[in-house]
Amino acid sequence: MFQTDSCLTVWDWLCVLRLEQYSEAFRSEGLTTLRQCRSLTPDQLERMGITLPGHQRRILASLNKTLDTSLPPVPPRSTPNCPPQRFTSPLSPSPPARTPASPKLDRHAVKAPAVDSRAISQSSTHSPTHAPLHPPNVPSARARPQTLTIQLPAQLLGSDGGREISPVSPTASHSDDINAPPLPPKAGAVPKGPPPIPHRFPAQSPITNNPSPTKTVADEMQKDQTPQVAPRIRTPQTLEDTHPSTQPDAQLALPARRVTQPPSESRYVPASARQEKKERSTSLYSDDEQLDEDDPSPWQDGGIENQQGSFYLPNTGRLAPAPKDDSSQLTAVIKMGWLDKNPPQGALYYQRRWVKLDVDYLRYFDNDKEVYSKGIISTAFITNVTSAGELKFEVVTNNRTFIFRAESEGERNDWVTVLKDCSRGRHWRSTMNPSSPLTPDYQGYLELRGLRSKLYTVVATDKVFLYKTMEDYRIGVGITSIEMNVGNVKDTDRRGFDLTTPYRIFSFIAESEQLREQWVDAMRAAIDEALSNSEVAERIWAEPSNSLCADCEAPKPEWAAINLCVVVCKRCAGEHRGLGPSISKVRSLKMDKNIWTEELIQVFLLLGNERVNSFWAANVPPSEALTSSSCSEERRRFIANKYRQGKYRKYHPLYGNQRELNNALCINVQCSDVLETLSLIFCGADVNCPTGIASWPSALSLANAHSQPLQAELIRHNLNTELPRSEVGGGMEAVHYSPPPCVSYNGFLFKTASMARAITERKAREEFSRRWCTLNDGAFSYYESDKNSNPNGSLKASEIVCLAVDAPEKHGYDSTFELYSESERLYLFGTDDPDSHKEWVKSIAKSFIPATAEPLLRLAFERIGRLKCKDGLNLQTSKVGWFALVGSTLHVYLEDSQGEEIHLRKLNELSIQQDNEVLVLVERGRTLYIEGERKLDFAGWCGAIQAAAGSGGDTLSQQQLTETDIPVIVHSCIGYITQCGLTSEGIYRKSGVNSRVAALCERFRRDARSLCLREGEHQVDDVSNTLKRFFRELEMGLFTAEDSCTWLSTAAIQEESKKISQYQLLFNRLPRVNKATLQALINHLYCVQRFSELNQMNLHNLAIVFGPTLFQTDGKDFSAGRVIEDLIQHYTLIFEVDEQQLNKQLEEITVIIKVRETLNTKFPSTEPGGHFICTVYLEEKKETAEQHVKIPGSMTAAELTCEVLDRRNILAKDREFWSCWEVSDKEEMERPLHYQERVLPILHSFGTDSHLLIKKHPAMEMMTVYLASKVDASKHGIMKFREERSILGLGLSSGSFHDRYFILNSSSLRMYKEVRSNRPERDWAVKNLKVYLGIKKKFRPPTCWGLTVVHESKKQEKPERQQWYLCCDIQSEMREWYATFLSIQYDGNVWPQDGLQQTRVSRMLPDTRHGNVSLIPLRGSENEMRNSVAAFSQDTLALFRDVR
Repeated sequence: MFQTDSCLTVWDWLCVLRLEQYSEAFRSEGLTTLRQCRSLTPDQLERMGITLPGHQRRILASLNKTLDTSLPPVPPRSTPNCPPQRFTSPLSPSPPARTPASPKLDRHAVKAPAVDSRAISQSSTHSPTHAPLHPPNVPSARARPQTLTIQLPAQLLGSDGGREISPVSPTASHSDDINAPPLPPKAGAVPKGPPPIPHRFPAQSPITNNPSPTKTVADEMQKDQTPQVAPRIRTPQTLEDTHPSTQPDAQLALPARRVTQPPSESRYVPASARQEKKERSTSLYSDDEQLDEDDPSPWQDGGIENQQGSFYLPNTGRLAPAPKDDSSQLTAVIKMGWLDKNPPQGALYYQRRWVKLDVDYLRYFDNDKEVYSKGIISTAFITNVTSAGELKFEVVTNNRTFIFRAESEGERNDWVTVLKDCSRGRHWRSTMNPSSPLTPDYQGYLELRGLRSKLYTVVATDKVFLYKTMEDYRIGVGITSIEMNVGNVKDTDRRGFDLTTPYRIFSFIAESEQLREQWVDAMRAAIDEALSNSEVAERIWAEPSNSLCADCEAPKPEWAAINLCVVVCKRCAGEHRGLGPSISKVRSLKMDKNIWTEELIQVFLLLGNERVNSFWAANVPPSEALTSSSCSEERRRFIANKYRQGKYRKYHPLYGNQRELNNALCINVQCSDVLETLSLIFCGADVNCPTGIASWPSALSLANAHSQPLQAELIRHNLNTELPRSEVGGGMEAVHYSPPPCVSYNGFLFKTASMARAITERKAREEFSRRWCTLNDGAFSYYESDKNSNPNGSLKASEIVCLAVDAPEKHGYDSTFELYSESERLYLFGTDDPDSHKEWVKSIAKSFIPATAEPLLRLAFERIGRLKCKDGLNLQTSKVGWFALVGSTLHVYLEDSQGEEIHLRKLNELSIQQDNEVLVLVERGRTLYIEGERKLDFAGWCGAIQAAAGSGGDTLSQQQLTETDIPVIVHSCIGYITQCGLTSEGIYRKSGVNSRVAALCERFRRDARSLCLREGEHQVDDVSNTLKRFFRELEMGLFTAEDSCTWLSTAAIQEESKKISQYQLLFNRLPRVNKATLQALINHLYCVQRFSELNQMNLHNLAIVFGPTLFQTDGKDFSAGRVIEDLIQHYTLIFEVDEQQLNKQLEEITVIIKVRETLNTKFPSTEPGGHFICTVYLEEKKETAEQHVKIPGSMTAAELTCEVLDRRNILAKDREFWSCWEVSDKEEMERPLHYQERVLPILHSFGTDSHLLIKKHPAMEMMTVYLASKVDASKHGIMKFREERSILGLGLSSGSFHDRYFILNSSSLRMYKEVRSNRPERDWAVKNLKVYLGIKKKFRPPTCWGLTVVHESKKQEKPERQQWYLCCDIQSEMREWYATFLSIQYDGNVWPQDGLQQTRVSRMLPDTRHGNVSLIPLRGSENEMRNSVAAFSQDTLALFRDVR
């Protein structure tokens, strides 16, 4: 057979391998027959132009099988109910291989005649002699890996001419004996399965009758055995034969073999240890770990077999790699047998173990039926193997020594020799290759159900290795390995999953749900790797465009739609399957081997993704293109549009003309233009159309007849394909998508490193790097310089979600802009050239803004981008909107709607819902919800919109406005005074407190919309002074700078009608906001003077106050007052007011005044002006420390503290935190009032056992330091909890404290029974809690660091007060909890930034300007008032002399 096959021509041989395309390469090298190719190596194949690894492996494997001179391999042991596994044996001795991948076979193998196995003598007892072995040259008829040679022992011939079986000798010998050992007969074709092995019967040695553990092959075949599922290994290092020769010129022969009876187990294990040994023998861990564990978990069922002996398979050659498509392939076993193993902890007994040695690992098992070992030792880490006396030998690794004991000295020597052969020359670095567990795909600790500890698990290509610890993994000492070609992974619960094999189920538990998903993915990938064959994938990827997904450009796609001729990634393949097999037939490049005919592979190589996409993706708009990071929804939409609808395809010129399309298809299949056929089919040509030729009725038969196999293959896969549904009417007038014009721009910009958070500080010029930037084909790329061809980074236009234009000189460069991407990255670019900056902004915006929102590009925007939003009419689904911010106007283009404008300063409400990350914009009749799809750009939009919605300057038009264009500050102040101050005597004449007026002005300037004026909290005089100060400090004034003089001169006109007409003319010339504001103010002043009998502010008094204020003059000229007087007096004429409406307004005011008078009669004030007099103590409660203080309703804790300190002449220093404390003597608790907290409500809620105390806060400084170091305002931890059972009813004993887990966040305080609890026992809103320091002593708190928490729910029928107690272990912990409470309740404002002194009530004299004067007489005639004003103008101190 060997001679026949080796004489095959190269052409015939390559045709069998389906690699005939390389015949010319072999011919050019002078290789014409198979025999001439026997010495080929991968390097030689590479030089011949055969570069694909799969083709090289196929050629070399065929040569190894065809030219193999070894004996047939020993078949595997088999066990009922288990699938048979192939067992491989060592190679026969051969010269060293030239390369690691292709061993050179022995050219001088000697043939031996085949002898029937029945000729072997079964009864002869002659002395054994050594005879040479001449194995025949037997080729293999099926693909199988090169195997280790089984060398048969030489036997003595019996008297009948047969040979007896001789014991195995460890040495090779030579003899002139021409006889060969018997071999099984072979006739006819070589069978597909392993050939039969001759039966061998043990013979008693004439030298000794002692039993031996050696087993014959026949013994192995007779036992019930389990197939060995060992890891498939890489090609090992060449192992040299180290057996010494006993004769000169020795020819290779079999070692002598001794066959003995198995000894009893009592020889090895003391009787006292037998039971313990039996119990421990089924543990998962190896012997070393068993002694460390008190409660080992079962690993396998069944006890230890008593069978003794082993058979020796000498390793005299190099192993060839096993083909991956053979799932039953076993690691070649070099030697196996029974040994006794002594655990290193010093146990007195040996444990019986079945030991196997292969090139990579020494494994030991409970018995010879087990599939999964108790322990594995990597041969790469074995440093030495030595004999240790008493039939023992040691296997030494870097830091472990394993002791084994054999049954005989010869057996011990055999093991030592073969172990040295395996470990010689190997180092752990030599195993660092992709198939080695030292380069894992995933690794970490997993808990195996039933064990008390976790195992270090390593997933490496197609295997899973189990180790006790990571250290064991590093030193190469493990428990077992699992072959994944027989595995299956299934989720079981939240953190658990099962790895199922035919022999065992491994139930693993990961540390978290997320890690479980990663483990499952890694193990499933290992299964795919074990079952896959990368040969097809490598061939398909040889076309460069096929190495990227046709849809999203992900690298190394492993799937293909065979009818659409596109190679796609795993994620896109899932969406292709969703289209159904009638549209896309998805197949794997690695696992669906049978589908990949040579013709189909050639179709994919001929077309390639690039050429195919010239048809399928000819018109893809940049905004719809996929990326490798695109989400599933985007992939589903794009793939459906591309293949089901055919939205982006290139329309054929014959599109719409069915007859011409069919005719063109029949013509084209006769030539080699496959892409044209694809275009015709998917533009409507019928693949089943009749050709009109009787002999070739279909396009498929026509292609076959004209020898076009690639055309036929394409048609065959599209016989039942559903064509794209997108129909274009009008016959030949096809209408399809035309992409927008390409935007191109390039130049140098300066760039910082990309960031994942917003920019909060100025970037200096040194932080920028100069980059060459290009914008082309919908991609913005930046390079190291204009000479580089590979970009440092790139952003597709579809990935840009926002473009922000910074204010000039915000950063180190004059002009900068920011780009936000979908992947939550921020890119900052800058330049000193404003023209270049403007052009870049315009070009980038144009590249990602769709045509429907193109008007936004014509705006001078500060920020532009894409957001999702909902409006008040449809809150169920979100719309994609394109937004541009210009000044205080937000321009919006929503889906399927026209553009609209939102005036941010006119919004009724602007708020952010933190939990939902939604920006709420409320305007008249509509509410818009802008959603935070991405945190980074959404935060930028929120900040920009809030800033634009606030007051932008000191002119009227820059203020926050109402719907009627009145500034919110004017509207709020007028409304408050109308409600609360029309009866206040001297309104607008009396001065408020300067500090409070300044604070009000500042709050209105920051955000007037959020400030709500409330009675009791804000004083009437403070509000009136705020309104006057606003008008006096108004830039350009209410009457405008250019017309103010005209207004003043108009007051001198004597004729009333002419004067009124001139006022009307000037009023109509005012800007829109000025007109609305002036009319609202004069209307208010008109109402004030109508109730002058109550407030003493008649027409003239108001004119005196508001004239200089509104015209911003010094008051020396009364003409300003005359203008205001005229406007109020002729209000109805100048402003053309409906008198009926005005009378209705006055009636409403009258009702308000009467209601307030009624309330004041029923509930009189405690002290004139609503003040309350109480006793406050300084530092301690005693008579000498008492202070009686008048407390108005608006007084804060800080103001009270400052007033008491002022009375005692105590100066508060910088680091002295003086505070006002609420102290309860009965409850033995106290709390510091927040410096902004109103004192009067606290006094009203007092009991007789409580008082106010002014003292220093000892922990405030540490609290502020702690809060400054916190990233977020939240805290969690364990505290001891006690509640009043009668109130809370939680079922706990009221006399003790219990540990509870608390979580405090910005909205609530939650209590859990323990850390791992999922549902809280209680949940309280933080805003409704009061936290006091201290706990009643009678409750016996476990520590002195306690908090009393009070919750008051104000129900309509009956208020309910809840109170409970918390104890901390240390003082700092209590301080941190209390500081967090304060920070949340007061939005981080725990202590005034400028210190307590800045909160003092101002006692300064009133402003001497007329807008703030309160010293002019409130009563008297008009002439007296005018004289008073004149006198005051000349001598501002004159009036003080008459004050009594």
